[in-house]
Amino acid sequence: MRSGLIPSLSRLNWPALILFTLGFWLSGSLLLDGVVIPSLYVSGMMMQSDFASAGYVLFEAFNHLELICAACVFTACLALWSSHSLTQHQERLFVVTAGVLFAIALLYTYGLTPLLSSVGIHLDWLAPTANPFSGSMLTMQLSYWGLEVIKFIAGFSLVRWCYREMMHHT
Repeated sequence: MRSGLIPSLSRLNWPALILFTLGFWLSGSLLLDGVVIPSLYVSGMMMQSDFASAGYVLFEAFNHLELICAACVFTACLALWSSHSLTQHQERLFVVTAGVLFAIALLYTYGLTPLLSSVGIHLDWLAPTANPFSGSMLTMQLSYWGLEVIKFIAGFSLVRWCYREMMHHT
């Protein structure tokens, strides 16, 4: 049974899987960063005393979805690497870029989101009217946005490379 599984995996269209997964993941990130978060800020919801708890639930769910997407992309890049259908330089770029995306998803899920939420809850507890964009919260927000920029650059680079690879083989 195992020998039958391996040949079928090698016939998968790995660049297409990467394109689909990144399309889903990056469009979700754009929606969250470009629509949901600004809407919450403009409506004043970020100043509510229970926003840190609600924000944690939202971001925790999205971060776990990001982990699944990052794992799919990383696995597909490793499959491309092991198939040797790309040049050695391309293989290295694919794996390193996918590794960066996976590391960002891990940082969000197990580092930044819990830390942002705990600082937000701490601010809520101290003073419900405290400015959520001051001190350590501002540093963490800047870290988040910096990682988002890196994620989009890496993700769109992989999209471009996979698209070229698919067009090259058609």
